[in-house]
Amino acid sequence: MMRNQQNFCAIATAVFFSCLRLAFGSSSKSYDNTPVIEISGNKFFNSHNGEQFFIKGIAYQLQRSEEELTNANGAFETNYIDALADPKICLRDIPYLKRLGVNTLRVYAIDPTKSHDICMEALSTEGIYVLLDLSEPDVSINREKPSWDVNIFERYKSVIDSMSSFPNLLGYFAGNEVTNDHTNTFASPFVKAAIRDAKEYILKSDYRKIPVGYSTNDDAETRDNLARYFVCGDIKADFYGINMYEWCGYSTYGTSGYRERTKEFEDYPIPIFFSEFGCNLIRPRPFTEVSALYGNKMATVWSGGLAYMYFEEENEYGVVRINDDGEVDILPDFKNLENEFKKAHPKGTTHEQYLTALEKQKTEKNNECPNIATGIWEANEKLPGTPDKTRCNCLDKILPCSVVPFGAEAGKYEEYFGYLCSKVDCSDIQANGQTGTYGEFSDCSVEQKLSLQLSKLYYKIGSNDRHCPLNDRNVFFNLESLQPLPKDSICENVLDSVKNITCSDGRCSKPDLVRSKQSLKVKNPSNNEKKNDSPIAYKTSGFIILLISVVSAGVLL
Repeated sequence: MMRNQQNFCAIATAVFFSCLRLAFGSSSKSYDNTPVIEISGNKFFNSHNGEQFFIKGIAYQLQRSEEELTNANGAFETNYIDALADPKICLRDIPYLKRLGVNTLRVYAIDPTKSHDICMEALSTEGIYVLLDLSEPDVSINREKPSWDVNIFERYKSVIDSMSSFPNLLGYFAGNEVTNDHTNTFASPFVKAAIRDAKEYILKSDYRKIPVGYSTNDDAETRDNLARYFVCGDIKADFYGINMYEWCGYSTYGTSGYRERTKEFEDYPIPIFFSEFGCNLIRPRPFTEVSALYGNKMATVWSGGLAYMYFEEENEYGVVRINDDGEVDILPDFKNLENEFKKAHPKGTTHEQYLTALEKQKTEKNNECPNIATGIWEANEKLPGTPDKTRCNCLDKILPCSVVPFGAEAGKYEEYFGYLCSKVDCSDIQANGQTGTYGEFSDCSVEQKLSLQLSKLYYKIGSNDRHCPLNDRNVFFNLESLQPLPKDSICENVLDSVKNITCSDGRCSKPDLVRSKQSLKVKNPSNNEKKNDSPIAYKTSGFIILLISVVSAGVLL
């Protein structure tokens, strides 16, 4: 009976918020309980009263199981669940989040095409902020083959556009554990470039100054260099989170490693906090680390943290379980975390007192970037450029050979790149975070990169027909490449650049820029076909086939 009443209340609340929004629109008064949180030096401050803000939070992200994804066979719009876009879910959970005493949620992925108004406003009513990752599982920086490209940047921009109007949006993570050990430190320049471009986009879009930071793991071999790297040079993270699992069960400040970490970061120049915590080697988890994290020894250095996580799933880190009826069952971990958060009252400072203390110090530490050391630290200070969507889109217009996504046959990318890069110079699409060298088109999508190399081989072979040198249903001849380009246009300059790279030996074919009537009949893939990964091949139009049939019939008659 109680659960039915809770479900009814959640639905009724959703309807209530919707009606208010339709009648009056969103009001700033709706967010009075969550004044904007600002950064000064290495601390967060409440912009209204100047009090220091400590994160007392929990990770909040529903995941689809592997079985669910397999059985769905692509039926879901996303591989993740955006609870902040589903009032039935978030309004069901908010009373429990309030009971836990949290003031911040960490959300790992949202769908920027959906509305988040109801959930964000309902969270604000309870004084709850959101820290949000900009990436999503299928669109993120790959630590083994890192790239900062147009597709990832478009994802980041769409999330920023979707969420930046909410006063209780505390900040964005530009990456999560991208570098996670000494074998992939070369991926960090791509994350730093993402931080740079996300901050610049927020500024140019006239949003408020929303901080952009990074969340790292707690790897002993890379810990110090990573921390230094994200605050060195001209491009810096605004805050730094560590996914910290050193304290297990009933450990102590001295034996857990917390004392050493606090000493290491006592002079860190930006806010630092636990972006995840909650070792689960012992269940139920007692969460005794909370008293240390918000105690006097740590609160002067750390700005709090977020327990991992709200939902119980296969990895057994949850504090609640959602049962088959979609209702919340509280686990023992919940009660332990609730009790520990209730006792946590960190003693901070005020913004005014903090600024006064900074003036007295009068010395600003120069944060130098770590030196390159092969096999130890391979992240160059030189970063990839800002992805240029306009230039990359030119490739779709000018290249004779084009590729549409391979979808389930993603293994073909590696196969085809291996073949093509043995025939042509692929340095223009390669990006190397260790040496700091980034090819002219390394910021384009993987399809554009493959189309570029395929077209270079087409030019190099010197073929004048309209058959690309790869026999695949997802490869087609691009008729748009036959159209003349406006003189001195961006795309003409891009074409010249491609030709200069490819045709330095003078053995390349020159495509005919005059479009014949016959060429107009050749079918290019539609935008929907490209989007849906449909198999496309070079084919003549139905009109030509019909014409040939009519002529043949006339001859026979």
